[in-house]
Amino acid sequence: MKVLLLNGSPHPNGCTFRALSEVEKTLQQEGIETEIFHIGTKAIRGCMGCGMCRKNKLGRCIFGEDAVNVVIKKMKECDGLIVGSPVHYAGASGGITSFLDRMFYSTGGFAYKPGAAIVSCRRAGSTAALEQLNKYFMMNNMPLVPSAYWNMVHGNTPEEVEQDLEGLMVMRTLGRNMAWMLKSIDAGKAHGILTPAAEPKTRTNFIRECAPVKEEAEEKNFAPYFISYNKVNKAYQEED
Repeated sequence: MKVLLLNGSPHPNGCTFRALSEVEKTLQQEGIETEIFHIGTKAIRGCMGCGMCRKNKLGRCIFGEDAVNVVIKKMKECDGLIVGSPVHYAGASGGITSFLDRMFYSTGGFAYKPGAAIVSCRRAGSTAALEQLNKYFMMNNMPLVPSAYWNMVHGNTPEEVEQDLEGLMVMRTLGRNMAWMLKSIDAGKAHGILTPAAEPKTRTNFIRECAPVKEEAEEKNFAPYFISYNKVNKAYQEED
C-alpha cells in the first residue's frame, strides 16, 4: 500500500513540507509506503475548459507532460492521497488549486481511494483553505480521512511549526488513521467486500424558462424598478 503526499507550496522544504513529513513518518511506521511530490515553482496552467480530456476519454490533461500528468500516472500505483498547501488569502495556494482542478477533472477523480488535506498558516484562514481542499475528495467518492482536530499547523518557518505540538499531533493522528483506513479497505476486499457500483450521473439544469412579465401599459402608477406589482401610493408622491 502506498500514499502520495502532494506538497502544494512554492517552498519545497517549508512549513507545508514539515507537516507532510510528520504524516509521512507515521505512515512509514505503520508499514505504508510513501512519496512526497513537490508540485514545483513553474507556472501551472489552470483548466481552460476545453473538455478534450473527457470527450476523448484520455484519463489525463491535454497540456502534455507537466507535473499534473506526472502525478496522474503516480496515482495509478497509489492507494491514498494527501494534499498539503500553505494558506494564501484564506484559501489554498494558486498553484495547487490549478493543479487539482485539472487533475480531478481530467481523470474523474480517484474513487474510493482515501484522501485528506493539510494546511499550514502563520495565523488564520486555515479552516477556509482546508474546506476548499476537502471538496475535491468529497465530490469524487473519496473517503475523507479524519484526525483529532483540524489538519493544520501554525508557523511562519519550519522551526516555528516545530513549536506547534498540537498541530504535529494532529498530523501523526492523520497518518495513523490513513493507515488504518487503507488496511481496513484491504481487509474488506479480502473478504469479498467490494466498492459500491457507480450510478450513472444525472445532471440537472436549474435554469428554467420563466413566464414573461405581463406589461400593463395602461397603468401609470407602478414603480418601474420593482419586479413585483406593488402600486405606488400617489398620496406620498411629490407633485411636479
